[in-house]
Amino acid sequence: MTEPVSAIRNLGPAMEEAFARVGITSAQMLRDLGTDDAYRRLLAGGTRPHFIGYYVIEMGLQGRPWNDCKGAEKAALRKRFDRLVAEAHDPHQSAFEKLMNEIGVVARP
Repeated sequence: MTEPVSAIRNLGPAMEEAFARVGITSAQMLRDLGTDDAYRRLLAGGTRPHFIGYYVIEMGLQGRPWNDCKGAEKAALRKRFDRLVAEAHDPHQSAFEKLMNEIGVVARP
């Protein structure tokens, strides 16, 4: 039997529904994608950016309480979050580039 997204600590029915809208329908799919790729999909699907939602996912995937994120770790997560949001909302990025980012193709340095 497939484990639902809500089986992951901190993630309830609302997150499960948001992930389902972007094709992430199981806890294993979410684990395989990881926080950044999963959140990138949420943003591409129209979810409004919210830092707490982002780090709740990260903490849940680590099996930690959502409010365990503090200090330097939280600051590092904020940088990752800000980068994801900037990529998702770059007005100079073509639809093709956005799609490539969504599926995980990384630009050359």
